[in-house]
Amino acid sequence: MTRWGFLAAALLAIAGCAQPAPRYVVGDPYRMGGIWSYPKEDYALSETGLAEVMALPALGGLTANGEALTAQGLTAAHRSLQLPAIIRVTNLENGRSMLLRVNDRGPEKPGRILGVSPRAGALLGMTPGGATQIALVVDAENSRAAAEGLPGQAPPPIAIAAAPRAAVAREELAPLPGTREAPRREVQPLPSAAPLTELAPQRRGSMAPLPETVTQTAPRPGSLLVEAGQFSGRSAAESVAARLPGARISQQGRGRNANFRVVLGPFAEVRAADFALERTLAAGLSGAWIIVE
Repeated sequence: MTRWGFLAAALLAIAGCAQPAPRYVVGDPYRMGGIWSYPKEDYALSETGLAEVMALPALGGLTANGEALTAQGLTAAHRSLQLPAIIRVTNLENGRSMLLRVNDRGPEKPGRILGVSPRAGALLGMTPGGATQIALVVDAENSRAAAEGLPGQAPPPIAIAAAPRAAVAREELAPLPGTREAPRREVQPLPSAAPLTELAPQRRGSMAPLPETVTQTAPRPGSLLVEAGQFSGRSAAESVAARLPGARISQQGRGRNANFRVVLGPFAEVRAADFALERTLAAGLSGAWIIVE
């Protein structure tokens, strides 16, 4: 066996001995694919955009939160969500929908909001090497359950015992003159309450595979837009739009609740949306992204 063969065998042996240690991760801002991302805990995220099927390494590895990287898992990569997070992903082009666990960072390519494992991509009907219109919504309850008890979470609140109560003394008094004593009745004591651990067993983070349950809904493909930013004042939106030929301002709400979006498009093809996004990022608008409407 050559020296490289021995080295490969050693690496495989080490990988086989290492045990994945999943943990809860939010993380610091980081730069990937030339774009800065700012992770944060978000249990109410709902967004649309383009997703891709990830090309996973043949020899495996670990995800950003310490899980084993596998092509057969129903997993996904997101740039900013807490890890792990459970999301419902819908392929807007064919209506297929299912739950995935976000456990990694990515995708690297700007303009993609989600990368999915090959198995998840196959079940959702996504084409490897292409971009698919999707909608994703965080499943808050399942996300909290998946993260509960994992290393890296904030410690649980310290239980503070209640102050002890003094015992109440009891004294038998003789009946008053002219009264008669009612017959005594034996009072049955109430059954003692069950311990809290029995009433509400503590849940722990679970990396058990999600079920391969695909829900079929009506397809809802939309138009591709590049959103350069959202602003509370029209003047700020107009200043940004002036830097982007072909940009327009879309107003939502009125008065103090008004919101002004600077968008380009719609675009019929992914290639055109990608090109517009590149121009927008080159203009210094690092928060631009592709959405589906």
